[in-house]
Parts: sequence; C-alpha cells; structure tokens
Amino acid sequence: MFTDTSVDASRLIALRAVRGFHVGGRPVDLVDLPHRHVATVPGVQPRVSNPNGRYQVGQLYVQQFDLAAPTAKYPLLMWHGGGMTGATWECTPDGRPGWHDFFMRKGYDTFVSDAVERGRASWAPAYVVSEMPEHRTLEQAWDIFRFGPMAGYDAANAKRQAFAGQRFPIHALDELAKQFVARWTSTAGMALDAYVELIRRVGPCVILAHSEGGRLAQYAALSVPELVRGLILIEPAGAPSTTVDDASRLRGIPHCVLWGDYIAQNALWTIYRRQVDEWLSALRQAGAGVTEFDLPAMGIRGNSHLPMMDDNNLLVAGLVHDWIHRAVVGDGPAQRTWRRLSPA
Repeated sequence: MFTDTSVDASRLIALRAVRGFHVGGRPVDLVDLPHRHVATVPGVQPRVSNPNGRYQVGQLYVQQFDLAAPTAKYPLLMWHGGGMTGATWECTPDGRPGWHDFFMRKGYDTFVSDAVERGRASWAPAYVVSEMPEHRTLEQAWDIFRFGPMAGYDAANAKRQAFAGQRFPIHALDELAKQFVARWTSTAGMALDAYVELIRRVGPCVILAHSEGGRLAQYAALSVPELVRGLILIEPAGAPSTTVDDASRLRGIPHCVLWGDYIAQNALWTIYRRQVDEWLSALRQAGAGVTEFDLPAMGIRGNSHLPMMDDNNLLVAGLVHDWIHRAVVGDGPAQRTWRRLSPA
C-alpha cells in the first residue's frame, strides 16, 4: 500500500564477520567495604570475598554484523527501549522474523546494542549505583506497551482482553516477558556517554531507536551531529528541550518518527507524545527534515508500542526502509510528512 516490504526469506544472509565488543565505561575504585564469606562450590568451605578494588562500569555491549556484500550506504545502529535489550530487534515473541532479519536482508550492516546496565553490558555493584532497579511486571507492560485496557489484563493468558484490533500477538505476552531486564533510572548519563562513543567508533551511520533509546538517540545526535546521517525514532519516550537553538544543531539530520495506535487511551504516552511534538516543531523551525509516520492516521491501525513485534511488523519495517532510501540516501523526495487525519 505504502511501500515494498518484500524480503526473500529463503535467501541466505551471507556474513563476512560477526563481532561483539563493549564501548564506553570508566574505572571506579571502592574502598573500606566489609569482606564477605561466599560459598561458591558445593563441598568446599566458603571463601573470603573482598569487594574493595577497581571495577569497570558504564559500558554498553554491541554485536556487530558485517554482511559479505552490503548494499546500504550506511550501517544501522539498533537501540532498544527501557527494561529491554537488543533482543527487541530479533525474532518476535511468537517466532516470526524480526526487524534485524529484515534489515540485514535489505543489505544493512548492523550494530545491535545492549545499553548500559542491560543484558550483556553487565551492571555496576550496588555500591556504585545505589538505587534499586525497576523490574517490569506483566501488568506494567500491558499498560505501558498499550496492549489493552488495565481491566482487560488477566494472569491467565486466555482471559486477557486486548484493545480491539490489537496487532501484538497477545498469546505470546508471557514469552515477551522473558526479555525483560532490570532497569536503573539514574544511569541515563552513562548510557548517553557510551552511545556517543559508539557513534564515534562506527562513524557515519543511521540510528534506529525505540522508546527510551529514541530519547537517548536525540541527545546523542546533539553531541555528534556530523556523524548521524538519519534518526529513526520508534515511539520515542520524550525528547530534548524545545529550544530552536538546540534543534538547529540537527538541521542537517533527516528525522523519521513513527507512532502506533491507542495513544489517546494512555495518559503517560499522551505526555510523551506532546513532548516529542514540541521538539519536532522546533526541529522544523530550525530547518530539519522531519517525517512522521502516524500509523492510525495512515489507515494502519492496531499497532502497539512494539511495532517491530506486531503482526504487521514487516509492513512497518518497509516504511522505515523506504524512508531511508528517500530521505537519507536520496533516492526520492527529501521529506514526506504523513499528517494526522484524526487524534492519535
């Protein structure tokens, strides 16, 4: 309807190399902490564990996939949202190919991250990050990811009542929850520093970022605008300040912002979207090219906060791929804005 979303799933993905590495971080020295006795091996006396010494904290983890014959002009950096990991971009909870598979088949070299304090990035000792992390419950996900009204949630999978037309595979909600990881809300500064260092290490790139990752991507681009060739923000959770002076630093970066459905039914996302709308207005005033894909206004209804996992995920990925070719690579008009036809 809007773009070509076809991929040849039978064609092998030919890789030149797969690498994993950490980016960012700093040493922290701890002193004057009490020793502990730790039993590590059954049948062996507990040993003394001395927590005093040097630690490495604040790094993120990246898995790099280099295609044997990439066709995309720039590599794609894939950043996940809060309480999640790079698994966001892999197979969907019900086993369908995810966006990582799609974009590799479309010819992109990719860098898939686990942010600071998430997944394989590891996490700092409690002596360094003293706050208790948040662990997302199924009930929280049901609300924040806009799967259905709170009254529609039930511990029993078969009894859950989603929003009418919901495209997320609700039967796989329990499987999705296996991806959830602890999140610390005070480490965003360390995450931002690590993301900026990643961009510097990769060089010119396109960033595809979801939710909290979308907010951090905007701040990261403000630090190194000369290296960011395009920003794709999938339901960003907030935005920078609305000053045109700040926005003017990003005037040379084409922006694509994508929204799903049911936002008006969620107070938190109504606030997030208002913040983003104000920032996008500042960007437009500064002369930046901004494309908004408001899926419901485009007649694509039912998408949750996780369009990369919804049942039309390849259609939505196709919109993003098509936008990159138009706005970033230059295979078409530099900007297209899908105006809202009705409240989101």
